[in-house]
Amino acid sequence: MKILVIEDNRDIAANLAEYFEPLGHVLDFAEDGLAGLHLASTESFDAIVLDVMLPGLDGFGVAKRLRQDHGINTPIIMLTARDQLDDKLEGFASGVDDYLVKPFSIKELEARLLILDKHGPAQSAESTLHVDQLEFDPITFTASRSGAVLELNPIQRKLLQHLMRFTQRVVTREELENVVWGNDVPDKDILRSHIYSLRSIIDKPFDYPLLHTIHGTGYRLYKH
Repeated sequence: MKILVIEDNRDIAANLAEYFEPLGHVLDFAEDGLAGLHLASTESFDAIVLDVMLPGLDGFGVAKRLRQDHGINTPIIMLTARDQLDDKLEGFASGVDDYLVKPFSIKELEARLLILDKHGPAQSAESTLHVDQLEFDPITFTASRSGAVLELNPIQRKLLQHLMRFTQRVVTREELENVVWGNDVPDKDILRSHIYSLRSIIDKPFDYPLLHTIHGTGYRLYKH
């Protein structure tokens, strides 16, 4: 898993790195809420471990802005020293998926992360994605633009969903290849072919393009 740890306690962060990295997980770290928000909204992670008490922006604010402002549904486990019901309810209301009270067992954290990674974001809680007049429903896997239904094959749906989810940044070719094929990409040029066919469906029948090639990097879905 690729895990973002947003935690200002360096001892906790070091302990997590010491435990998870030898197991093959990749960890990125942020020591304050704003830095964590930036990383979580500009890079792709399998899970986020989020402390409540952070400088700059607290964990509730980070989770709420990720969910509401950026439309990011990466699973979040919140860490807190507070064990009050109201705090837990506030955490869940802000969009977190699970909750651990400090001090916690790293093995328990691992178990919960593996469960979240297995199930992914709660689909029932995932709202329809929007970019301009383009819409994608991640529950029914249906897409439309300006009210016209778009017929997409499974690979096109995966590409579109990922591009729409991360519309605020450039998505690299390697990231898209991993979303569709994992580490077993059948041909180095196959992504270009699928992007071309996706663009033909979501852009060519309409007045202006939304899917843009960022030369040398990847693609970005947005309205100029």
